[in-house]
Amino acid sequence: MLKSRSRLRLIVVQVMVLSLFMTLLARLWYLQVVSGDSYQAAAQENAVREVELAAPRGLIVDSQGRPLVANRTSWVVTVDRDVLERLDQPSRAAVLRRLAERLGLSRNELERRMKTCGERGARKAPLCWNGSPYAPVPVAEDVSEVLAATILEQAEDYPGVVAEARKVRAYPAPFGVNAAHILGYNSPITQNELVAADEHGRSVSPLSLVGRAGIESSYNRYLSGAAGVREVAVDSMGRVIGEGGEALPEPGQTLVTSIDAKVQALAERELERSIRVARATFDEVTGRKYEADSGSVVVMDARTGRLVAMASYPTYDPNVWVGGITDGDLERLYSERAGTPLLSRATQGLFAPGSTFKPVTAASALSAGYDVTDRLDCSSSLTVGSRVFKNYESAAYGPLTFAEALQLSCDTFFYRIAYAEWQRSGGDSGDTSVQDLLVEGAKAFGFGSKTGVDLSGEVQGRIADRPWKLSYWKANKDYYCELGEENGKDFLHVFAREFCIDGWRYRAGDAVNFAIGQGDTVLTPLQLAVAYGALSNGGTLWEPRVGKAIVDSDGKVVRRIEPEAAGHLPVSPRILRYLDQALLGTAKVGTMAWKMVGFPLDEVKIRSKTGTAEVFGKQTTSWVASYDEQYVVIMQISQGGTGSGTSGDSVRKIWEALYGVDGENVRLDDALQPGAQPPRGIPVFHRNGSISPPVLKPAER
Repeated sequence: MLKSRSRLRLIVVQVMVLSLFMTLLARLWYLQVVSGDSYQAAAQENAVREVELAAPRGLIVDSQGRPLVANRTSWVVTVDRDVLERLDQPSRAAVLRRLAERLGLSRNELERRMKTCGERGARKAPLCWNGSPYAPVPVAEDVSEVLAATILEQAEDYPGVVAEARKVRAYPAPFGVNAAHILGYNSPITQNELVAADEHGRSVSPLSLVGRAGIESSYNRYLSGAAGVREVAVDSMGRVIGEGGEALPEPGQTLVTSIDAKVQALAERELERSIRVARATFDEVTGRKYEADSGSVVVMDARTGRLVAMASYPTYDPNVWVGGITDGDLERLYSERAGTPLLSRATQGLFAPGSTFKPVTAASALSAGYDVTDRLDCSSSLTVGSRVFKNYESAAYGPLTFAEALQLSCDTFFYRIAYAEWQRSGGDSGDTSVQDLLVEGAKAFGFGSKTGVDLSGEVQGRIADRPWKLSYWKANKDYYCELGEENGKDFLHVFAREFCIDGWRYRAGDAVNFAIGQGDTVLTPLQLAVAYGALSNGGTLWEPRVGKAIVDSDGKVVRRIEPEAAGHLPVSPRILRYLDQALLGTAKVGTMAWKMVGFPLDEVKIRSKTGTAEVFGKQTTSWVASYDEQYVVIMQISQGGTGSGTSGDSVRKIWEALYGVDGENVRLDDALQPGAQPPRGIPVFHRNGSISPPVLKPAER
């Protein structure tokens, strides 16, 4: 009986083993025969990796075809974190140790560079890697070719590490030009940008660079090109064991700008020179030398709004962004002690315009009923309420016309207009719906609004009118009321007490200050250039443009960037002609005359207005605004002294260079721009890659 049971159990076990064996055979047959093709394809797919190929960014050239931004080859070392994570801990540590030693970095610094923005321990933006977390992370750029070759030859020691040649930005700097604030800079594409580009069907790479400022940002879609891809076979450790197919990237297109490198370089040199002269000049008002902490120059085509040159000081070397910016360089760019070099004073700096604002006030008054024959007293001072407002340097000239008041820059002349209009508008009634004549006139000139320039980061300025005073009072009332409770008798504490009570009222002092470009109204130098351009061209306010055309790799123009009008001045041609003649006299008999002695004004008819803007707690801001039928030239230096005294010499030198002036002679053949005017055409792009200047039309010769 026991033997029978044992035999039965043995049979059952044998059947179970046989069943399991048959099941295993059936599964193997299914995998190898039935599903073999699909699994083989999947295995091959796992062994092939697509390597993204970033597209070289397009060139940026000046109006004559000179390269302002090009590309050069840089060897970059990247780390594929996905491959490293597959290694065991000892192997991973060994790879990182070897790589850190080879790159001359500490182990901690290497791992810090491998982290993406937002990860704990990552470097601060924009120093951290803000590209796709799935892309190899660059840990060293601009390494030597010898070092790159070593890493490539010893690939078995560096799994997941690749050294490759990439195209990075280069700055040829023709004639020593800088133009950092115009050109801008790039940084790696972010994951969000990568997803957005994919959703819109744009071919980009996780390695792509994106313009972050200047025209690199504004025209990024044209400059960026289309990414390519290369297939490589890799083993389980991520090491390359074979090459596959390749789709080459499509380079970005070329951006032709209206900037002239010769004029730009001259503007930069003259701005820096004037600032250095100002810093060596004693300020009798403050008892110390002028700080001259910053400044800007704008040279614009008055007929179209195209920018010929635009400089800002202090500036920086655009190469600091290439190859990964250092912590020290980044800190300096944002440092107030260094003058915040990253800030473009021409488009992002806000300054009281001083007397350069007076033509705007004159245009508004003449358009509202005042006549060119009217005469107002240019007394040394004018009492408004309990406050005495003086002429700058307290000069008195007696009754003057509008033209004479502009040429001599008489403050009290314009004070009288502003005070009369303030009274006519209800004084300090507190009604914020009142339409102040001079305020509305300034807005019509474009002040208080962005110009629409094709550069990122532009600010709109501020018109300190009745609504602004009310909003400012609401925002700052608590602070000033608390300050006013203190017993101080200095200006600041007295002002705080008055402001606390009714600082929202638009008082007579606000109105008269507004008329001469003082007080809380601030603007950018570019806004002033646009306004003076309208005085030159008959009233058109142009949106300033740097971009002129987009050209493909075959030299074909794919897009012309045409000037666009932002509006038109509500000022009659008769008044514009009168103002034009008035400002023509500034260089002959007015505040600019002492700087223009010997200049051929009969041939190069420069209209101008000087300005010395007083700023509470600071030294005066120097302004010279000038124009003729073709150009607008603006120079501004913060805490730099008087208008013509500080900026006059450099403005004259720029005009001399624009027309080839030598002493009292005009030699157009020596002008910086061919034909002594901005070119209408664009450079000629040849098949061999060379670029020639635009072909001059008969009217331009």
